[in-house]
Amino acid sequence: MRTTNLNRRQILATGVMGGAATLLPNMSLAATAWDMPSAYGAGNFISKAYVAFGEDVSARTNGELAITLHPGGSLYSGGDILRAVREGQVSIGGRFLGAHSKQVPMLGLDTIPFLATTRDQSRKLYDVSKEAVSNALAEIGLKLLFAPVWPPQGLFSKKEVNTVTDMSGVKFRAYDASTTRLAELMGAVPTQTEASEIAQAFSTGVAESMIASGAIGTWQKIWDYADFYYEVNAWLPKSGVIVNADAWDGLDGATQSAVTEAAATAEANVWDEMEAQNDGYKATMRENGMTILQPSSDLQAGLDEIGAQMTDEWIEAAGEAGAAVIDAYRAA
Repeated sequence: MRTTNLNRRQILATGVMGGAATLLPNMSLAATAWDMPSAYGAGNFISKAYVAFGEDVSARTNGELAITLHPGGSLYSGGDILRAVREGQVSIGGRFLGAHSKQVPMLGLDTIPFLATTRDQSRKLYDVSKEAVSNALAEIGLKLLFAPVWPPQGLFSKKEVNTVTDMSGVKFRAYDASTTRLAELMGAVPTQTEASEIAQAFSTGVAESMIASGAIGTWQKIWDYADFYYEVNAWLPKSGVIVNADAWDGLDGATQSAVTEAAATAEANVWDEMEAQNDGYKATMRENGMTILQPSSDLQAGLDEIGAQMTDEWIEAAGEAGAAVIDAYRAA
């Protein structure tokens, strides 16, 4: 079995300095040790799913494979995680895949707005696309283990939004190609803002609106800066757990099977947990004074038109493989 790129002394030092969550109590006994960077804080349900996955892996392998989670960008920033795993600087990582849609168009599938707007629809889209997404990742030396899902993305706004035209000229927080394009089609002004900068952007007027989940709204205490949250359910993004292909090939068959089984269990659990978490986030936002509304029929109709246009644009970028996925989803 291959060992990690860092020796165990370095791993332990990193864990102390970076606030790592050790997933095997006695790492020194592990034959193989993997560091797992993630951009999200240790307290959210996705990070907890990563921890549960690692604990399951260590149990199934009798401690032969240890995984140490480094949350909150403590080891690599979010934008660097996929590259670090691809280049073998770390063996495994958790990363929002849609952020890399320019590099690999297939990864932008689940951030196409208003294509899959419920858990069931998102699951169907994931099921029919998993092979294509896995193949796209394999082409850049990565293996997809599983994909935790985030809550539906709603529209946060400082002012009421009754139609798409109400978004004209509004400063809209964008963080990837999809949200930038969405802003443009709504007539809004995209402003590039990382998740860690949301509160500052809203408080200083750099941003006035954004598409995000209730999780982001709660963590950022967005009620201090915006009054309205519309449940437009634009999409349900996923954060893929990816492994360096060479590191994966370095595991024996029994260990690979154990990791695959742990991944399937973690994925099922986190998809179930997402709905309970979403209800909790909305309750917290209401308790803190936010007005949570369903979109008007005019607003929803305008957003659906934008979604249809962005679906066509994505198919053009993703080519035949993308068109096949959309056809399979619609048939399902």
